[in-house]
This record gives sequence, C-alpha cells and structure tokens, in this order.
Amino acid sequence: MEKVVHGDRGGINVSQSKSVCETVNGSHRYTIQGFSLAKGMGLGKYMSSGTFDVGGYKWAIYFYPDGKNPEDNSLYVSVFIALASEGTDVRALFELTMLDQSGKDRHKVHSHFERALEGGPYTLKYRGSMWGYKRFYRRTALETSDYLKDDCLIMHCTVGVVRNRIETPTQFSVSVPSPDLGQCLKELLKSGIGSDIVFHVGDETFKAHKRILAARSPVFNAQFYGLVGNPNVDRVDVEDVEPPVFKAMLIFIYSDELPDVHELTGSISMCTSTIMIQHLLAAADRYGLDRLRLLCEAKLCEGITADTVATTLALAEQHQCVQLKNVCLKFIAVRENLGAVMQTEGYNYLEGTCPSVLAELLETVAVVDNDAGQVCRKRSSSSNLGMNSMDSVDLNGGRRLRRRM
Repeated sequence: MEKVVHGDRGGINVSQSKSVCETVNGSHRYTIQGFSLAKGMGLGKYMSSGTFDVGGYKWAIYFYPDGKNPEDNSLYVSVFIALASEGTDVRALFELTMLDQSGKDRHKVHSHFERALEGGPYTLKYRGSMWGYKRFYRRTALETSDYLKDDCLIMHCTVGVVRNRIETPTQFSVSVPSPDLGQCLKELLKSGIGSDIVFHVGDETFKAHKRILAARSPVFNAQFYGLVGNPNVDRVDVEDVEPPVFKAMLIFIYSDELPDVHELTGSISMCTSTIMIQHLLAAADRYGLDRLRLLCEAKLCEGITADTVATTLALAEQHQCVQLKNVCLKFIAVRENLGAVMQTEGYNYLEGTCPSVLAELLETVAVVDNDAGQVCRKRSSSSNLGMNSMDSVDLNGGRRLRRRM
C-alpha cells in the first residue's frame, strides 16, 4: 500500500507502508495413557488436553475414543482442535499429527501449513468452535498400528493464528546492544577480582563482594553492615547449605537470573534438577531473596510429577510458598494422581513433617470431586451414557469409598 502526497511546488513526496499477513504459531503435545480404558466412553464423549496459549487465545485438543459422528457407529476415533477462550472470527491454520512410536517416522499428519488453501485460513466464529476430523483414524486399525505403544497415544498439535500488521520504513538509527550488567557481574564473581569475603561451604570456598551481597540480600546487609554486623569480616562458614546450591544462589545474586541447574549439577536427570531447585528455594528464603524464591516456585511447578509433588508440597508449607502449595494440592487431588502419590516415600515424609497439610488436601479433593460430579450430572442430563459413580481414596491409607454422583 502506497500513500502519495503532492508537494506545494508541484513536487511529489512518496511515502510507503506495507501490510503483512502472518501467523503466530504454537504447538502442544498431548499424551493419552491407557487408551484401552478410554474406549466405551460413549459416542460424542471426548477427552480434553490441557489448554494452551497461541496468538492471544486458549486452545485445547478434543479426542473422541468412540467417535463424534453417530453415523459411524464408533468405527473411527475423532480428533478436533477447539477454541477454548472468548473470541470472534478467529482465523487460524491447524496441524494435527498422531506420532508413529516405532521410530520409523511414519506419522499421521493433517496439516494446513505449507500448502495453498482455496478458501484461506479456517475461521472459528466463537468459543467452542472446532476444526478437525470425525474420521481421523479407523479404530480397529489404530489398535494394531505403530501409533499405539504400551496402550499410549501421542498427539502433536500446531496452531497458527493469523495476524495483520503494518510496516513502515524507519529513519536511520543506532543499534544499541541489550543490557549486559548481569553478565559482567557474573564474570566478576567468576574471576574473584576485588573480592573481600570468602564463604566456606562444605569442602568448597567461594569468593564474593560484600557490598554486592548487601545490596541484594537484607540478610547479608544485616550481617555485614547492620547494628550487630561486622563490616571487617573476611570469612564466613555456611552450614546447612550444599556447595552447588550456594554457588547457584551467588550466581543469581550477581546476574539476577536462575542459573542452569543441569550445568551446575552435571546431571540431566529431572529428579536431580527438582531436588536442586527445592534446596535453592530454601536458601532463597533463608537469605531473603524473594525473586529467586518465586523463580524456584515457577520452575518446580513446571516439573511436578507424582514422585516429587509430596516433597515439594512439604517445602511449600515450610517456607510459606502459597502459590506453589496450591498448585501441589490441586495436582494431588486429581483422581488419576492421588493413588500414585500416596505410594511414594515423599508422601510418608509429608505425613510426618506437615500433618496439617493433609486436612487441606482432603478439602481440595472434596472440591475437585464436587466439580467433577457437577460436570457429570450436566452431561448425564443430555445422555444416558457415561459413568454414574466414582471412587475416592482415604488419605490416611484406609479403605476406598464409593460415592454416588
């Protein structure tokens, strides 16, 4: 698009602009564990992935084990991508892939990308609108295919939300690099130049700068420059903190970034990473590093599993991490997770160290069960199919109770 402006003396000044249509892309991996148990849910009933954000909207994958189309008599599985947030006339491209788990890379792919569309991108009119396939794959063929392994299916979805923007030429400018203060201070910590304090942590020593520590941590500020502090101290023995954890904390103090835990521990294990972050959170709380504590909370939330959630919950309770605690309670309260969590050593540790949390867990389980019951009652009002009862588990290890919905 060009705009032409005529000058006062007959000259012509030409300005330029350009409309650019592009997509904002995002992907989601959805695993269905226990496919054989999902069969028989009923025609038109679906399993939903967690919602994911792309282009300012929330999306979800709906998987119909018994199909969506009544005419197919449950011969096919159906898969759809649904708009899960408010929106009007959202234009998007989609790709649905069922992964080949044999290693042959013969994936089942339905894609809008990298091909011309006669009608242009698909338009979703409102929340709940869907795109997908009623006959995504014949169910009998699926059950003997390489897409199903150990009773597990893996779906990969990509959404590209169409956006329009205007480009106009810019004037000459000077390129300014990104701020690098954190990187410079991290190099200062690594080199030890100008250090005036040495920390002895276990069998290791760490050089640092008291003024930087005091500026970042109220605890260090009080220790070195407070009413009872000693500004001349040049050695501090640190107890109850492991050397890698203290090193990670120092890196954060100097750089304001969460360090690479795998690099510090020399391990790629998620379990090792979680334990490291748990100890780092405790150190952050000890030294009044609120931002580091929140970064650790966020990292622990990303990696919650049935094996780690109980110890993380105990940690959150001990250090008053309200957001992390709520995430852990909701994770455990999900019926698919509760039984597995109760079999872990972490759950025994939780019982012994934070018994009061069990009462809160019971309340959360009750809320989750009640919400699930309401959903089931709504569905049963329009269909005679589906489950009409569910099990709940006694948190104290007692008998199972069967609750009518």
